[in-house]
Amino acid sequence: MSARSASARPARAIARGALRAIAGRIICRGPRAHGGLGAAACGVLLAGAAAGLGGCAVGPDFKAPPAPPVERYTEKPLPAQTSASSAPDGEAQRFVEGMAIPAQWWTVFHSRALDALVTEALRSSPTVQTARAALREANELVYAQQGADYPQVAANYSVSRQRNAVGTLAPTLSSGAELFTLHTAQVSVSYLLDVFGLERRELESQRALADAQRYQLEATYLTLSSNVVAAAVQEASLRAQIAATRAIAGSERQALEIMRRQYELGSVAWTDVLAEQSELASTQAALPGLQKQLAQQRDLLAVLAGRFPGEGVPERFELADLTLPRDLPVSVPAALVRQRPDVLVAEAQLHAASAEVGVAIADMLPQVQLTGAVGGASATGIEDLFSAGNAFWIAGASLSQTLFSGGTLLHRKRAADAALDEAGAEYRSVVLSACQQVADALRALELDADAVSASGRAERAASDTLAATRRNVELGASSGLALLAAEQSDEQAAINLIQARANRYADTAALFQALGGGWWNARR
Repeated sequence: MSARSASARPARAIARGALRAIAGRIICRGPRAHGGLGAAACGVLLAGAAAGLGGCAVGPDFKAPPAPPVERYTEKPLPAQTSASSAPDGEAQRFVEGMAIPAQWWTVFHSRALDALVTEALRSSPTVQTARAALREANELVYAQQGADYPQVAANYSVSRQRNAVGTLAPTLSSGAELFTLHTAQVSVSYLLDVFGLERRELESQRALADAQRYQLEATYLTLSSNVVAAAVQEASLRAQIAATRAIAGSERQALEIMRRQYELGSVAWTDVLAEQSELASTQAALPGLQKQLAQQRDLLAVLAGRFPGEGVPERFELADLTLPRDLPVSVPAALVRQRPDVLVAEAQLHAASAEVGVAIADMLPQVQLTGAVGGASATGIEDLFSAGNAFWIAGASLSQTLFSGGTLLHRKRAADAALDEAGAEYRSVVLSACQQVADALRALELDADAVSASGRAERAASDTLAATRRNVELGASSGLALLAAEQSDEQAAINLIQARANRYADTAALFQALGGGWWNARR
């Protein structure tokens, strides 16, 4: 609750006390010369005021949905840690239940360039600015709705210049003056007694929607930071693939020169030379596609950071500059629903829908309003406005009840019930999706480690095979086709290893995102 909301409570109490005091003075003890309403009427009005100021609110009282009735995400228990290998980024990662998640979770990769870019994105991205503005709007709507809990006070002053017809039988003024000025001033007070809680439920709904927008802002932070990390990892992967492809192309050019010399010596057929030349061209043809993807990732990073693509970003990302975290947090499902911003958004929307049911019910019940006014009228001078005979006061109460509306109020109530059911189903859907994302990330990390291990072994085997095949070709013991097959295998194995390494980083970031990102530990 904001400081403004908290400070509104004593202010409302003071306003209500003032209203009761005014009502008691004007209604019960009105000027003796003009008479009061009497003790009985006074008691009825004040009893109604007390009921409105402290009455109950109709409709369901919101209760947070129960926690998921499961203790783990995956069908089978997770291992204590992933597999390990001697391949690059092949270290084991441990799953630590209940481990604290840092607010700046991306720092676990120990990359200053990544830290700087995420910080800039959170500061400059228009998506964050949009979410912040939406939160301000939601808060202002709460403050606006709080105004309905105060007496509405209005002041009015009017002045008119008049002239009576000559010889009129009933002059406006007792003095008979033909030309004169009239002044009228009035202060009126009205207060809708919230007997059945309509205004309170409206305020409850607005506060819940403001909570939803606050959690949506946290979801925006989380999504934006996750997108930056994912784009940085993809850039690092593409750079590594481009470097590997260029290295492979360089090796194939050397092999082509050897094949040509051997053809001149009659050791190999011309078709072997052509096959090697085709393989080199195929490898070189893969470079533009990778370079296009890299350029698009750079554009994406610029936009995520709130820049135009033409401005670019100074940071560059390589897999060698990233560190794979050894310990990974795992929150139980009961904790997850209190951490994930999207789940909390759905819960707040469910709360708002629950309050709207109360609004619809209260709208079908009687409405009670107190009104009062004091002022002075028909004074020919401002100084005479409140003199004896010019002062007036009015006090009253009204009760209204819709008797027939063609079923409008009933169907609005049924619509509110349906909206509540819809919000409840949406909440459950969001929770199920959240648990699925965590389960997917955990299983992916387990299998990513196996993929890195297998890709590392395949890459070493392919590299050794290629080296041996080249020696045999140089000695004339192997054909050009054997070299071609070895080169293709080595190229694919190198790319597979790079992609497997990048997947471990990407899925590690996906786990932190699926767990909520640690926003509750932030100090903003």
